[in-house]
Amino acid sequence: MNKVLRTLLYAAATLGLLVFLMWLSPYRYLIKGIELTYLRGQTTSHYLDWKDFDTREIANDPKAIRPFAVAEDRFEQPISEELQTMLESTNSGSYLVVLRDTLVMERYFDPFGEEEKANSFSMAKTITAMLVQIAIQQGKIPSWDEPVRTYLPWVGELAGQKNPEYEAHAKALTLRHLITMTAGLEWNESYTAPMGITARAYYGSDIEATMREIAVVRQPGTHYEYQSGATQLVGLALNQALGESLSAFASRELWSKIGAEAPALWQLDRENGKELNYCCFDARSRDFAKLGRLVLHHGEGLVDSAFLAMAQIPLDEIKLPGLGGEMTHKYGHSFWLFDLEEGGKTYKLSCFQGHLGQFVICIPELDMIVVRNGNGFQRDPGNMHACAQLYTREAIRRFAGR
Repeated sequence: MNKVLRTLLYAAATLGLLVFLMWLSPYRYLIKGIELTYLRGQTTSHYLDWKDFDTREIANDPKAIRPFAVAEDRFEQPISEELQTMLESTNSGSYLVVLRDTLVMERYFDPFGEEEKANSFSMAKTITAMLVQIAIQQGKIPSWDEPVRTYLPWVGELAGQKNPEYEAHAKALTLRHLITMTAGLEWNESYTAPMGITARAYYGSDIEATMREIAVVRQPGTHYEYQSGATQLVGLALNQALGESLSAFASRELWSKIGAEAPALWQLDRENGKELNYCCFDARSRDFAKLGRLVLHHGEGLVDSAFLAMAQIPLDEIKLPGLGGEMTHKYGHSFWLFDLEEGGKTYKLSCFQGHLGQFVICIPELDMIVVRNGNGFQRDPGNMHACAQLYTREAIRRFAGR
């Protein structure tokens, strides 16, 4: 018995020492990451893990709530066996369809509910883009082609001191490069690598310090590569231009004006810290749908309609100074863009899209919005996620003829 006890004590002491050494190391963020993932049966972040982060409220205006009209049978609308299987197998929390500003289908799955908030993950990138555009309209930022170093003079500086080419890249970097994912950062996007930069950004306690270490290793504007760090730099630049938190600005200029029914939250790197604006905008599914309504209504006077039209043009089709080379047909100015064939027709889709299958899918031709939040997805390599294709097809089949 004494031998067993000694073994247990030795193991506990060893584990404690490892945790202590990790706490002192640059990898201390792993402690939080392990606690919120592996110790909870997850292998990556979770759409409800916002409850374990420091957050800042994005207030709505209770006097200006603009609810959708609702169909009385929206909760009873039948779902095909194929869709039901997909929603269950991907651990869905919600599935909503809005047609011409009427909520025609609304489903929730335990433990999620209509008053629960979901982590947007990268849908926040599109929100960030709209906030920057609002700041441009207000004259707080001259244009999308403003150099990033106007607001963040430290961008790429550490690497630039050692490499003149990297320094030249950093000087050339603009806000447009960041928002179009053509920034050329030294950033390997991975959601399952615990030692990777994406995990450090998500679970770390100083997002600005993390971003100060990132080099600009490729000529900006010449190559598309999806990098969360690019949008994070946009948010830090916006914060500097505004002189206030992104949450306060988003509340006053966006959330309170789109008629959100509840406050949202933005996750922070630490208490009273910086917003993790590349992700982590936590809101109800119905309110995410109102962002889709904003897009379908051409900005509702809040976001310039000309910008929204341009933002929904694929990068390989748009001709703008500073953009060229290896582009993509699936991404614009922070919108995911897809063509979907259904019923003999091809529909143009503009999407807010986030990790683990967070979607706000806008179908302009039908004045339709599909929202799904949850904790999993099914891929279709090189195309729109297979699960999102099915979510959209089902909505079109059931409601396009109404």
